[in-house]
Amino acid sequence: MVVACGHGAEPSTRAAPAQAGVRATAVIDSHVHLAFWPVADELAAAGVVAAVDLGAPFEGGATAGPLRLVEATPLLTRPGGYPMNEWDPGGFGLGCDEAACVEAVIARAATRGRRVVKLALGPDGLDATLVPVAVAAAHRRGMKVAAHAMSELEVRLAADSGVDVLAHTPLGQVSDETVAAWGRDQRAVISTLAAFGGKPLAVENLRRLRAAGATVLYGTDLGNSRVAAVDPEELRLLAAAGLDGAAVVAAMTTVPAAYWGIDLAADTYVRLARDPAVDPAGYAAPLEVWIAGKQLR
Repeated sequence: MVVACGHGAEPSTRAAPAQAGVRATAVIDSHVHLAFWPVADELAAAGVVAAVDLGAPFEGGATAGPLRLVEATPLLTRPGGYPMNEWDPGGFGLGCDEAACVEAVIARAATRGRRVVKLALGPDGLDATLVPVAVAAAHRRGMKVAAHAMSELEVRLAADSGVDVLAHTPLGQVSDETVAAWGRDQRAVISTLAAFGGKPLAVENLRRLRAAGATVLYGTDLGNSRVAAVDPEELRLLAAAGLDGAAVVAAMTTVPAAYWGIDLAADTYVRLARDPAVDPAGYAAPLEVWIAGKQLR
């Protein structure tokens, strides 16, 4: 390359210095609650350029800012059930006790562009007889179904009802039969290991689900967890569950992009100090962040 150094300067044959760092695909967090903790701008500046808001109110939902955002319904549950009986300040859960209510909520969600239906399962969740009703209504509209399912019985109900993705890695013991049922159809599981303290049983459940064929998606439960960036503890726990560096990177980038239908254009990327397949933790401190050709960091 020939570079002019000023008026009348002699041409230089020195090459321009290479840009520092490694260009890498930007991150997708597959489980956030931005309507609960509105930190979209902070996330984007930290290199999380797309997210799935798994349970936002119909009114006053998430603000995306520069993020690409996929939104779910509020959590479909029983009247007064989870999350209304625990952390919901209003609108994050909707109680239904009959099929007509379930159908109406999902129809409303579809007209508002929501692409995921989220179900709360278990004793405080949606009645088990209504779970397949919800799944069928969602699938007719081309929507995915995510389930808050933590125990063996809840994961089994999700599997038998045709749920697409577990919103969390289960915390309880899950039988080999249920793990095999989930993996056989190559359904997905969102990690959220750090949000629940990195419990060894959950880490082992993720390892087993992945070994059975389940798709692993990086997710933090942001809002209930409080790291407005890539969470290095989540990356550490993914490695503990048996994912090597390349698999961790895939679970944060190309795999969720394909799974949720998020187009990460060529002018949206991050620049890291090291090859992330060798050291995924570099994603927690990107050197540069670019979204749609605009530098945020």
